[in-house]
Amino acid sequence: MNVLVLGPGAREHALVLALSKDPDVTELHAAPGNPGMAGLATVHSVDALDGQAVADLAQRLGVDLVVVGPEAPLVAGVADAVRERGIACFGPSKAAAQLEGSKAFAKDVMAAADVPTARAYICTTPAEVEEALDAFGAPYVVKEDGLAAGKGVVVTSDRQEALAHAKGCVRVVVEEYLDGPEVSVFAVTDGVTVIPLPAAQDFKRLGDGDTGPNTGGMGAYTPLPWAPPGLLDEAMDLVLQPTIDEMSRRGTPFAGLLYAGLALTSHGTRVVEFNARFGDPETQVVLARLRSPLGTVLMAAATGTLDRVPPLRWSDAAAVTVVVAAAGYPGAPVGGGVISGLDVGAEPDDAIVLHAGTAVGPDGSVIAVGGRVLCVVGTGETVAAAREAAYQRLEGVRLEGAQYRTDIAGIASQAAT
Repeated sequence: MNVLVLGPGAREHALVLALSKDPDVTELHAAPGNPGMAGLATVHSVDALDGQAVADLAQRLGVDLVVVGPEAPLVAGVADAVRERGIACFGPSKAAAQLEGSKAFAKDVMAAADVPTARAYICTTPAEVEEALDAFGAPYVVKEDGLAAGKGVVVTSDRQEALAHAKGCVRVVVEEYLDGPEVSVFAVTDGVTVIPLPAAQDFKRLGDGDTGPNTGGMGAYTPLPWAPPGLLDEAMDLVLQPTIDEMSRRGTPFAGLLYAGLALTSHGTRVVEFNARFGDPETQVVLARLRSPLGTVLMAAATGTLDRVPPLRWSDAAAVTVVVAAAGYPGAPVGGGVISGLDVGAEPDDAIVLHAGTAVGPDGSVIAVGGRVLCVVGTGETVAAAREAAYQRLEGVRLEGAQYRTDIAGIASQAAT
């Protein structure tokens, strides 16, 4: 199998790493990729939002499967362009990707499928926003309707902050606040068959103790020692299968990776959001535990044969990832800083560094070029051991002004001991 992974970040680095371990994957490409992927795949330059350019590249390379990592190319219809060339693609169509591309669309699908979620108002005027805020009261939850790289949501008790966020958006979704912890559940699907992956938890806020602004995610871990028994079964029955069935009923079947962000509230499980692709940074920890060949699974989803795939095998180990972000993130990240501590010889067995926003500088050094720069992934028999491995490896990495949280999986590691 010849595979092309589309995307530049740590999620794609994790996908490339997992695919490189699949004995059926004999050739591996990444575009636009990053320096961390270069040792595992042949890296190519491409505009990931240009469907025809991506399809041209895939055709020229003779690939059997294209795996689309980020959400923006999916919403732009890149998967459609690839499939039009007769090449299998893991990722939903432009129409199906609206589950992430429009929160209003996702609410409509959930209503039709009777999927439990927060009550919400779709607002396009300041007066409608005011009315919705009054209806729900604080804490206020205001979400930009379109894509916002994980930073389009404000949860605040400050009414003026909520109004200011809404003012900067063309259309917003104002929701009731959902109490309880949040979990991320992935499911691989071919539009009919749905296979859930182990649940993970990510950390959206910039600072320790869940303080500061929302980000694209500052860390994650799996498994969840505190999760209620039967969580995946409940997610399948209440959320994942009904959503996939409803998308099929509408004539826009969803094939790819459905990500359900769930709140385990005092009134039951509720959907916070859907994503149409692997989550970042949860992918980094979920794939660290996968023992089944990833290429086989993704190809089956892309070709409508997922029902023939044997049950997935998983390591009993835990995995924790800590995100290293540039100074100024998430507002105005400072780029160009040289990263050191990446070449420390062979990575330890229990920790790896995945590149997220890096490039090679003029002098050959690795430099930061994005908001989230690196993901350090640790594994171990317990969450506590995995957490220790990640932070120990992180100590050797240097980037001036770097930001990272020191409490990723901290409470979970204590609860499990």
